[in-house]
Amino acid sequence: MADVAAKEREAEETGELKRVMGPGLLLLFIVGDILGTGVYALTGDVAAEVGGAAWAPFLVAFAIAILTAFSYLELVTKYPQAAGAALYTHKAFGIHFLTFIVCFTVMCSGITSASTASRAFASNLAKGFGLDDKNSGLILVIALAFMTLVGAINFRGVGESVKANIVLTLVELSGLLLVIFVGFFALFGGKGDWSRTLIFDSTGDKSAFFAVTAATSLAFFAMVGFEDSVNMAEETKDPVRIFPKMMLTGLGITGVIYVLISLCSVALVPVGVLADSDTPLVTVVETAAPGVPIKDLLPFISMFAVANSALINMLMASRLLYGMSRQDVLPHVLGRVHPRRRTPYAAIVFTTLIAFGLIGYVSFASTDAIAALGGTTSLLLLGVFTIVNIVVLVLRRDPRPGPHFVTPSALPVVGALACFFLVLPLSGRPAEHYRIGGGLLVLGVLLWVLTWLANRGLRAKKTYFRDPDDLTSPPPHRESR
Repeated sequence: MADVAAKEREAEETGELKRVMGPGLLLLFIVGDILGTGVYALTGDVAAEVGGAAWAPFLVAFAIAILTAFSYLELVTKYPQAAGAALYTHKAFGIHFLTFIVCFTVMCSGITSASTASRAFASNLAKGFGLDDKNSGLILVIALAFMTLVGAINFRGVGESVKANIVLTLVELSGLLLVIFVGFFALFGGKGDWSRTLIFDSTGDKSAFFAVTAATSLAFFAMVGFEDSVNMAEETKDPVRIFPKMMLTGLGITGVIYVLISLCSVALVPVGVLADSDTPLVTVVETAAPGVPIKDLLPFISMFAVANSALINMLMASRLLYGMSRQDVLPHVLGRVHPRRRTPYAAIVFTTLIAFGLIGYVSFASTDAIAALGGTTSLLLLGVFTIVNIVVLVLRRDPRPGPHFVTPSALPVVGALACFFLVLPLSGRPAEHYRIGGGLLVLGVLLWVLTWLANRGLRAKKTYFRDPDDLTSPPPHRESR
């Protein structure tokens, strides 16, 4: 007991986060982060791009995610600290601007996804309780109140946050399994048309190949989330040992669920009807079991699913800011840890305030927020994944003591090429994604200038980026909190 107390005191003094996540919690974290807003809302949009073969983009997105996951596994077991892709980028290239933009891009994708999830939560809550889900003022109030609750859970501690994630993950998983069970029960009972699942019907004059790549840009939004887990490395027990098994298992589970969902959806519901529905999975259940009140449960299940997305994305964003502030890539204030809760309270407050602003914007400025946001999020993250797949090869020149996961060299090469192709306009991605993404990057550049001005007095006006092995102690030029 004395040793445990001593370790607790040492962790508090150094600002180290509390390690509470074992294999089970980590697996649920990964599965819960991947499942959520994307599959509940984008199945119809994916089908609109490729017709009945909606399973193909999900399968391609799964394959690309697996390739990138192998790169993340080598990096997170080699450098098991918070900050993820931004940390790896700076270790490889040492360019402050590039590190900041990567950090900002990942953070922005998380906060924007969480904000949109909050908006979806409010809409589902209003619909489930028979309120006016078209009342923008009511939806905004509910969304802001929900985000406040997410911030409070986040501040309470990662243990409490991950326990809440367990409940929410089980609920959203039960909803998807319900859709699969009801859908396939109806299909094997003679309803639907299996032949529709083999029909490619692209929009416009796109070939089947470019229709699939365009749809993959949307479907990939449903696969993102596995990369968030690396930002929880400092709160994971023995990350070198458990990360590889849990990340690959989580991706496998979600990949199978997505393919099954897309198969039963297009086999039961004509593509045009599915594409026009704002709640495609509710439409699938209504078609499979008309008259059965199961559909009344789905707004509430969807509400829990998007709530889980919001919680996990805000966890990721706050830990990312905390990790990078300890590396002096962001202002020091964002690295403050609450002395009793040992959670990064300054980063939590900062990310929650940004989310408030985004919730207001999404509530009033977008008519198809989910599709636009999903595509933009996948665009930004595919750019980050391109860099991560390159970084893992660059950092092979940095030998680390002790065992860590090593991915076959061919996988990062293929992963980088695939991710980069999906970033290009050649992939068939809508111009709207580039407009939104470009605007966010301009904002990132402005924030970088402000950060440089705030940090220019450090180390004779040079940015000081410490070695990750030294993260367990405070920086020499900073007071310990």
